[in-house]
Amino acid sequence: MITVLYPARTVRGYPRAPQLTPVEARYFAELAPLVRPGLPAAGVDWGATLTHGHLDAPALPGRRPVLLYSPGGGDFRTLGTTLAEDLASHGRIVVLIDHPGDASQVELPSGVRLTVLRPDPDPTVFRTMIDTRVADLRFVLDRLGSLSLAPAMDLRRTGVYGHSAGGTAAVHALAADDRLSAGVNLEGYLDLDPLDGFDRPLLMFRTDGFDGAERLERSWARLPARRVLLTGSDHWIFADHAFLVPRLQAAGLVTAESRAGLIGAADPSAAVAAVRRRTRSFLARHLPVPVPAARGRRASQ
Repeated sequence: MITVLYPARTVRGYPRAPQLTPVEARYFAELAPLVRPGLPAAGVDWGATLTHGHLDAPALPGRRPVLLYSPGGGDFRTLGTTLAEDLASHGRIVVLIDHPGDASQVELPSGVRLTVLRPDPDPTVFRTMIDTRVADLRFVLDRLGSLSLAPAMDLRRTGVYGHSAGGTAAVHALAADDRLSAGVNLEGYLDLDPLDGFDRPLLMFRTDGFDGAERLERSWARLPARRVLLTGSDHWIFADHAFLVPRLQAAGLVTAESRAGLIGAADPSAAVAAVRRRTRSFLARHLPVPVPAARGRRASQ
Protein backbone atom coordinates (compact mmCIF):
# COMPACT_ATOMS: atom_id res chain seq x y z
CA MET A 1 0.00 0.00 0.00
CA ILE A 2 1.21 3.49 -0.84
CA THR A 3 0.31 7.12 -0.24
CA VAL A 4 1.28 9.69 -2.88
CA LEU A 5 1.80 13.34 -1.96
CA TYR A 6 2.21 15.99 -4.67
CA PRO A 7 1.79 19.72 -5.32
CA ALA A 8 -1.89 20.42 -6.01
CA ARG A 9 -3.44 22.99 -8.33
CA THR A 10 -6.27 23.63 -5.86
CA VAL A 11 -7.59 22.01 -2.68
CA ARG A 12 -10.93 23.78 -2.57
CA GLY A 13 -13.70 21.24 -2.11
CA TYR A 14 -11.32 18.36 -1.32
CA PRO A 15 -11.28 17.04 2.26
CA ARG A 16 -8.13 16.94 4.35
CA ALA A 17 -6.58 13.51 4.61
CA PRO A 18 -6.32 11.84 8.03
CA GLN A 19 -2.99 10.34 9.02
CA LEU A 20 -4.73 7.02 9.69
CA THR A 21 -8.00 5.54 8.49
CA PRO A 22 -10.51 4.63 11.23
CA VAL A 23 -9.58 0.95 10.88
CA GLU A 24 -5.83 1.64 11.05
CA ALA A 25 -6.29 3.96 14.03
CA ARG A 26 -8.29 1.37 15.97
CA TYR A 27 -5.56 -1.24 15.59
CA PHE A 28 -2.71 1.17 16.26
CA ALA A 29 -4.35 2.21 19.55
CA GLU A 30 -3.71 -1.36 20.74
CA LEU A 31 -0.32 -1.84 19.10
CA ALA A 32 1.34 1.54 19.80
CA PRO A 33 2.98 0.71 23.18
CA LEU A 34 4.09 -2.69 21.87
CA VAL A 35 5.60 -1.38 18.65
CA ARG A 36 7.08 1.76 20.20
CA PRO A 37 7.54 1.40 23.98
CA GLY A 38 6.81 4.70 25.69
CA LEU A 39 3.70 5.50 23.70
CA PRO A 40 0.48 5.39 25.74
CA ALA A 41 -1.74 2.31 25.88
CA ALA A 42 -4.91 4.42 26.21
CA GLY A 43 -6.22 7.95 25.99
CA VAL A 44 -5.29 8.77 22.36
CA ASP A 45 -7.59 9.06 19.35
CA TRP A 46 -5.03 8.17 16.69
CA GLY A 47 -7.59 8.76 13.95
CA ALA A 48 -8.08 12.43 14.84
CA THR A 49 -4.81 13.69 13.36
CA LEU A 50 -5.30 15.42 10.02
CA THR A 51 -2.48 15.96 7.55
CA HIS A 52 -1.99 19.04 5.36
CA GLY A 53 -2.89 16.93 2.33
CA HIS A 54 -6.26 16.94 0.59
CA LEU A 55 -7.69 13.74 -0.85
CA ASP A 56 -7.69 13.49 -4.67
CA ALA A 57 -6.91 17.16 -5.28
CA PRO A 58 -5.87 17.85 -8.91
CA ALA A 59 -2.12 17.94 -9.47
CA LEU A 60 -0.33 21.14 -10.37
CA PRO A 61 0.70 21.00 -14.05
CA GLY A 62 4.21 19.88 -14.91
CA ARG A 63 6.43 16.83 -14.54
CA ARG A 64 8.23 16.49 -11.23
CA PRO A 65 10.97 14.43 -9.57
CA VAL A 66 9.79 11.42 -7.59
CA LEU A 67 10.95 10.25 -4.16
CA LEU A 68 10.22 6.87 -2.57
CA TYR A 69 10.06 6.63 1.24
CA SER A 70 10.62 3.55 3.40
CA PRO A 71 9.65 4.06 7.09
CA GLY A 72 11.39 2.89 10.23
CA GLY A 73 11.14 -0.71 11.38
CA GLY A 74 7.63 -1.41 12.64
CA ASP A 75 6.31 1.96 11.45
CA PHE A 76 3.44 2.48 9.05
CA ARG A 77 4.05 4.65 6.01
CA THR A 78 2.17 7.78 7.11
CA LEU A 79 4.40 8.26 10.16
CA GLY A 80 6.66 9.92 7.59
CA THR A 81 4.02 12.46 6.56
CA THR A 82 5.53 15.71 7.84
CA LEU A 83 8.83 15.44 5.97
CA ALA A 84 7.01 14.17 2.89
CA GLU A 85 4.63 17.15 3.00
CA ASP A 86 7.57 19.53 3.14
CA LEU A 87 9.22 17.85 0.13
CA ALA A 88 5.94 17.83 -1.82
CA SER A 89 5.29 21.47 -0.97
CA HIS A 90 8.62 22.29 -2.65
CA GLY A 91 7.68 20.65 -5.91
CA ARG A 92 8.35 16.93 -5.62
CA ILE A 93 6.14 13.86 -5.73
CA VAL A 94 6.62 11.63 -2.69
CA VAL A 95 5.51 8.00 -2.49
CA LEU A 96 5.17 6.61 1.06
CA ILE A 97 5.40 2.81 1.11
CA ASP A 98 4.12 0.28 3.64
CA HIS A 99 5.94 -3.01 4.18
CA PRO A 100 3.38 -5.68 5.22
CA GLY A 101 4.77 -8.11 7.76
CA ASP A 102 6.91 -5.32 9.18
CA ALA A 103 4.59 -2.30 9.64
CA SER A 104 2.37 -2.40 12.73
CA GLN A 105 -0.80 -2.39 10.66
CA VAL A 106 -1.45 -2.29 6.92
CA GLU A 107 -5.00 -1.96 5.67
CA LEU A 108 -5.10 -4.05 2.49
CA PRO A 109 -8.13 -4.57 0.23
CA SER A 110 -8.26 -8.12 1.59
CA GLY A 111 -8.08 -7.09 5.25
CA VAL A 112 -5.65 -5.76 7.85
CA ARG A 113 -2.17 -7.24 8.30
CA LEU A 114 -0.82 -6.78 11.85
CA THR A 115 2.79 -7.10 13.03
CA VAL A 116 4.61 -6.36 16.26
CA LEU A 117 8.25 -6.14 15.22
CA ARG A 118 10.87 -7.00 17.80
CA PRO A 119 12.89 -3.92 18.81
CA ASP A 120 16.13 -5.89 18.40
CA PRO A 121 15.70 -8.15 15.35
CA ASP A 122 18.36 -10.82 15.09
CA PRO A 123 20.61 -10.87 11.99
CA THR A 124 18.36 -13.31 10.12
CA VAL A 125 15.22 -11.25 10.72
CA PHE A 126 17.05 -8.04 9.85
CA ARG A 127 18.30 -9.57 6.60
CA THR A 128 14.76 -10.64 5.70
CA MET A 129 13.42 -7.16 6.54
CA ILE A 130 15.91 -5.34 4.35
CA ASP A 131 15.74 -7.76 1.42
CA THR A 132 11.95 -7.52 1.49
CA ARG A 133 11.99 -3.73 1.74
CA VAL A 134 14.40 -3.42 -1.20
CA ALA A 135 12.14 -5.72 -3.21
CA ASP A 136 9.12 -3.59 -2.22
CA LEU A 137 10.89 -0.39 -3.32
CA ARG A 138 11.82 -1.88 -6.68
CA PHE A 139 8.30 -3.27 -7.15
CA VAL A 140 6.84 0.20 -6.57
CA LEU A 141 9.35 1.63 -9.04
CA ASP A 142 8.12 -0.92 -11.59
CA ARG A 143 4.51 0.18 -11.09
CA LEU A 144 4.81 3.98 -10.93
CA GLY A 145 4.12 4.29 -14.65
CA SER A 146 0.72 2.64 -14.18
CA LEU A 147 -0.56 5.15 -11.61
CA SER A 148 -3.12 7.79 -12.60
CA LEU A 149 -0.59 10.42 -11.49
CA ALA A 150 2.11 9.03 -13.82
CA PRO A 151 1.86 11.93 -16.34
CA ALA A 152 3.01 14.27 -13.54
CA MET A 153 6.02 12.09 -12.67
CA ASP A 154 9.44 12.54 -14.21
CA LEU A 155 10.67 8.97 -13.76
CA ARG A 156 14.08 9.91 -15.13
CA ARG A 157 14.62 11.82 -11.86
CA THR A 158 13.81 9.42 -9.04
CA GLY A 159 15.32 9.19 -5.58
CA VAL A 160 14.82 7.23 -2.38
CA TYR A 161 14.98 7.99 1.32
CA GLY A 162 14.16 6.15 4.51
CA HIS A 163 14.36 6.08 8.27
CA SER A 164 16.18 3.45 10.34
CA ALA A 165 15.57 0.09 8.60
CA GLY A 166 14.07 2.21 5.82
CA GLY A 167 17.35 4.10 5.55
CA THR A 168 19.23 0.81 5.27
CA ALA A 169 16.83 -0.34 2.55
CA ALA A 170 17.04 3.00 0.74
CA VAL A 171 20.84 2.83 0.44
CA HIS A 172 20.80 -0.80 -0.71
CA ALA A 173 18.09 -0.04 -3.27
CA LEU A 174 20.11 2.96 -4.46
CA ALA A 175 23.16 0.72 -4.90
CA ALA A 176 21.19 -1.97 -6.73
CA ASP A 177 18.89 -0.03 -9.07
CA ASP A 178 20.11 2.40 -11.72
CA ARG A 179 16.69 4.04 -11.88
CA LEU A 180 17.43 5.68 -8.52
CA SER A 181 19.70 8.72 -8.75
CA ALA A 182 20.16 9.90 -5.14
CA GLY A 183 19.26 8.92 -1.60
CA VAL A 184 18.89 10.06 2.00
CA ASN A 185 19.56 7.78 4.97
CA LEU A 186 17.90 8.84 8.22
CA GLU A 187 19.95 6.90 10.80
CA GLY A 188 19.97 3.45 9.22
CA TYR A 189 22.73 0.86 9.72
CA LEU A 190 24.82 -0.03 6.66
CA ASP A 191 26.62 -3.17 7.83
CA LEU A 192 24.37 -5.72 6.18
CA ASP A 193 26.46 -6.11 3.01
CA PRO A 194 29.65 -4.50 1.70
CA LEU A 195 28.93 -1.40 -0.35
CA ASP A 196 32.34 -1.25 -2.03
CA GLY A 197 32.35 0.97 -5.07
CA PHE A 198 29.19 2.82 -4.04
CA ASP A 199 29.23 6.17 -5.86
CA ARG A 200 25.68 7.54 -5.83
CA PRO A 201 24.86 10.90 -4.20
CA LEU A 202 23.93 10.18 -0.58
CA LEU A 203 23.04 12.30 2.45
CA MET A 204 23.04 10.71 5.92
CA PHE A 205 21.67 11.96 9.23
CA ARG A 206 22.19 10.69 12.75
CA THR A 207 21.31 11.85 16.26
CA ASP A 208 23.56 12.19 19.31
CA GLY A 209 21.10 10.25 21.48
CA PHE A 210 20.83 7.06 19.43
CA ASP A 211 22.03 4.05 21.45
CA GLY A 212 23.26 2.38 18.26
CA ALA A 213 25.62 5.26 17.43
CA GLU A 214 28.81 3.21 17.67
CA ARG A 215 27.54 0.52 15.30
CA LEU A 216 26.18 3.22 13.02
CA GLU A 217 29.49 5.03 12.77
CA ARG A 218 31.38 1.80 12.08
CA SER A 219 28.94 0.86 9.32
CA TRP A 220 29.21 4.30 7.72
CA ALA A 221 32.99 4.62 7.97
CA ARG A 222 33.98 3.77 4.39
CA LEU A 223 30.95 5.14 2.59
CA PRO A 224 31.30 8.43 0.67
CA ALA A 225 28.39 10.64 1.73
CA ARG A 226 27.47 13.99 3.23
CA ARG A 227 26.73 13.60 6.96
CA VAL A 228 24.69 15.64 9.44
CA LEU A 229 24.55 15.24 13.24
CA LEU A 230 21.43 16.37 15.13
CA THR A 231 22.14 17.30 18.76
CA GLY A 232 19.72 16.88 21.65
CA SER A 233 17.76 14.35 19.60
CA ASP A 234 17.03 10.65 19.46
CA HIS A 235 16.16 8.06 16.84
CA TRP A 236 12.45 8.68 16.25
CA ILE A 237 12.90 12.43 15.68
CA PHE A 238 12.93 11.60 11.96
CA ALA A 239 9.32 10.36 12.03
CA ASP A 240 6.12 12.18 12.95
CA HIS A 241 6.85 11.27 16.58
CA ALA A 242 8.76 14.58 16.57
CA PHE A 243 5.39 16.33 16.65
CA LEU A 244 3.14 13.71 18.25
CA VAL A 245 5.22 12.87 21.33
CA PRO A 246 5.51 16.44 22.75
CA ARG A 247 1.72 16.81 22.41
CA LEU A 248 1.22 13.51 24.22
CA GLN A 249 3.64 14.57 26.94
CA ALA A 250 1.79 17.88 27.40
CA ALA A 251 -1.41 15.88 27.85
CA GLY A 252 0.22 13.76 30.55
CA LEU A 253 0.23 10.61 28.41
CA VAL A 254 4.00 10.31 27.84
CA THR A 255 6.66 10.70 30.52
CA ALA A 256 9.72 12.92 30.16
CA GLU A 257 11.88 9.78 30.20
CA SER A 258 9.88 8.17 27.39
CA ARG A 259 9.97 11.37 25.38
CA ALA A 260 13.76 11.58 25.72
CA GLY A 261 14.12 7.94 24.66
CA LEU A 262 11.94 8.46 21.60
CA ILE A 263 12.89 11.88 20.22
CA GLY A 264 15.33 13.43 22.71
CA ALA A 265 14.77 15.96 25.47
CA ALA A 266 15.35 19.08 23.36
CA ASP A 267 12.72 21.05 21.47
CA PRO A 268 12.41 19.09 18.21
CA SER A 269 11.76 22.13 16.02
CA ALA A 270 15.45 22.86 15.33
CA ALA A 271 16.23 19.25 14.39
CA VAL A 272 13.15 18.98 12.18
CA ALA A 273 14.03 22.26 10.45
CA ALA A 274 17.60 21.05 9.87
CA VAL A 275 16.43 17.78 8.31
CA ARG A 276 14.05 19.62 6.01
CA ARG A 277 16.55 22.29 5.01
CA ARG A 278 19.49 19.94 4.43
CA THR A 279 17.37 17.42 2.55
CA ARG A 280 15.89 20.07 0.25
CA SER A 281 19.34 21.52 -0.42
CA PHE A 282 20.76 18.09 -1.26
CA LEU A 283 17.87 17.22 -3.56
CA ALA A 284 18.05 20.61 -5.27
CA ARG A 285 21.50 19.62 -6.54
CA HIS A 286 20.76 16.03 -7.50
CA LEU A 287 17.01 15.95 -8.31
CA PRO A 288 16.16 19.55 -9.19
CA VAL A 289 12.56 20.71 -9.49
CA PRO A 290 11.43 22.47 -12.67
CA VAL A 291 11.26 26.24 -12.40
CA PRO A 292 9.00 27.81 -11.19
CA ALA A 293 8.66 25.49 -8.17
CA ALA A 294 5.29 24.83 -6.57
CA ARG A 295 4.36 26.98 -3.61
CA GLY A 296 2.36 26.18 -0.49
CA ARG A 297 1.69 22.97 1.34
CA ARG A 298 -0.57 21.18 -1.05
CA ALA A 299 -0.37 17.43 -1.17
CA SER A 300 -2.81 14.62 -1.65
CA GLN A 301 -3.18 10.91 -1.27
